[in-house]
Amino acid sequence: MKILVMNPNSTTSMTDKIVESARKTVSIGTEIIGASGTDSPASIQGHYDEAMSVPGLLARLKQAEADGVDGVVVACFDDPGIGACREVFSGPVLGICEAAVKAASMISTSFSVVTTLPRSIPVIEELIHGYGLSHRCRRVRSAAIPVLALEEPGSGAREKVRDEILRAVAEDNCEAIVLGCAGMADLTEWLTQETGVPVIDGVTVATRMVEALVGCGLKTSKIGAYAKPIQN
Repeated sequence: MKILVMNPNSTTSMTDKIVESARKTVSIGTEIIGASGTDSPASIQGHYDEAMSVPGLLARLKQAEADGVDGVVVACFDDPGIGACREVFSGPVLGICEAAVKAASMISTSFSVVTTLPRSIPVIEELIHGYGLSHRCRRVRSAAIPVLALEEPGSGAREKVRDEILRAVAEDNCEAIVLGCAGMADLTEWLTQETGVPVIDGVTVATRMVEALVGCGLKTSKIGAYAKPIQN
């Protein structure tokens, strides 16, 4: 089985970290193929960045389709272009926001999301509403850090994320935490130990879910909304 884990931004150090996290979670015999965005922003921090990342994302998925890849993880918490991705690719395609919040709803009755910058909050709130889980989400919070601070040693970014999680547990009365950025994937174990609550990373959850869907022989429906594009 081959799974493409696609980081839609162009920061390769983040891609390497994401791919390492994905590889740790899959079964023996599952191959993880990592890829970064081309001609895309260094980080996705708003609607414009998200839109600019989609053409390169779709081009890479078309190549993955031709190469016989079985499933795809889109490793950005904005779940950019997911509908279009499902049109151009035959196998399962999961965004890490959808995977993470649905996983959170299976292991807890409530969760809060901790993301990077405040401008991401309304984007994530809208996604969660679309996934039908607003009633389970206590709050979407920001640690007030740029995405790329997660790539900088000594930036204090991980401590800020931890502190925001502790505030979420104390103030939101939530039972689990969802990390609202793929760049936080490598912090999951440490944050769980530091905070004492289930901390959910969408990269690992989405990768495992894609592996399960492929293992069940499931593909994306091509009847209706996710049919192949009329103009390809």
